[in-house]
Amino acid sequence: MRGRRVQFALIVVLWLAALTGCSTSSVHTTPGSPSQRTSPGVHVVKRGDTLFSIAWQQGLDYQKVAGWNGIRPPYTIYPGQKIRLYPPNRIPRPASPPATSTSEPQPAAPPGITAPAKSTPAPSPEAPISWQWPASGPILRNFDGAASGKKGISIGGTHGNQIRAAAAGRVVYAGSGLVGYGRLIIIKHNNTYLSAYGHNRDMLVQEGAEVRAGQVIASMGSSGTNRIQLHFEIRRDGKPVDPLRYLPRR
Repeated sequence: MRGRRVQFALIVVLWLAALTGCSTSSVHTTPGSPSQRTSPGVHVVKRGDTLFSIAWQQGLDYQKVAGWNGIRPPYTIYPGQKIRLYPPNRIPRPASPPATSTSEPQPAAPPGITAPAKSTPAPSPEAPISWQWPASGPILRNFDGAASGKKGISIGGTHGNQIRAAAAGRVVYAGSGLVGYGRLIIIKHNNTYLSAYGHNRDMLVQEGAEVRAGQVIASMGSSGTNRIQLHFEIRRDGKPVDPLRYLPRR
């Protein structure tokens, strides 16, 4: 009788252990599961994001980000979409500078046969930009390339002062979704240069609008900051540069 009790107790213990193991495995999530974590270097698109604003926050060239993700003009993205912020590892780095042509590579010619040479058209040079001051107030803060966060110059003024486009271009961002910039306008001037106008009170242009050099695009304010000012940036290939190197002398 005692032997049967011991045997029964052993069966109960084994049964409970099995249940515990099943329970544990049912809630286990494999590390790295997409539902649990986002890979480093990947941005999940939120409502209000644009490819330009994402690249701007990361200090990247929006065209490169588009290429890494197979996104073509007009660079439409959607909430929940994952944007890679680095080159795909599976694409080897070319031994020589990449050609400007986007056609697929052709197979190598068989031994003893010389493949006909192909002429690659040189990229047309971009017209030089004639920059002008976006506001007439005093400089409150100079450019500091070593500083963290946003990099540009701060121009003082009073509420409602006019802010003008520093050069002709197209508005690629107009919103308040970038932390630290308040109401922000970003203008694309060509494939190399962008300019940004932050802390506006009113924004007088919308995304997609073509603007002329000197056109009033906003009024000065203090959105996103504690004083009235215009935060102004120029970016070359996605990298901040000192605007005073481009703006005319006063």
